[in-house]
Amino acid sequence: MGRTNPTYRDMLRGTEERWSSYRRALRKHDGEHFDRLFEHGRAHADAAGYLNHQSVEIPLLMSILVEHERRIADLERTVEELAISQTMR
Repeated sequence: MGRTNPTYRDMLRGTEERWSSYRRALRKHDGEHFDRLFEHGRAHADAAGYLNHQSVEIPLLMSILVEHERRIADLERTVEELAISQTMR
């Protein structure tokens, strides 16, 4: 027997397709950021699929938030390291 429910990756792909007209209307540099948001969703597709949420948007948003939190922490660490290296001069 095959799957009766679409996978999270299938639903994510469908969501991205539904937003394609919005994507085309964005300025070029904003379109690149929009694409990156869906990359975050694909990067966490295993966790999102495991959740088996009724809505694809909630796990997508959580995936985006997790990636943003990670990037903020990396930037804060970099700023702290730069500040320490400046005080040692």
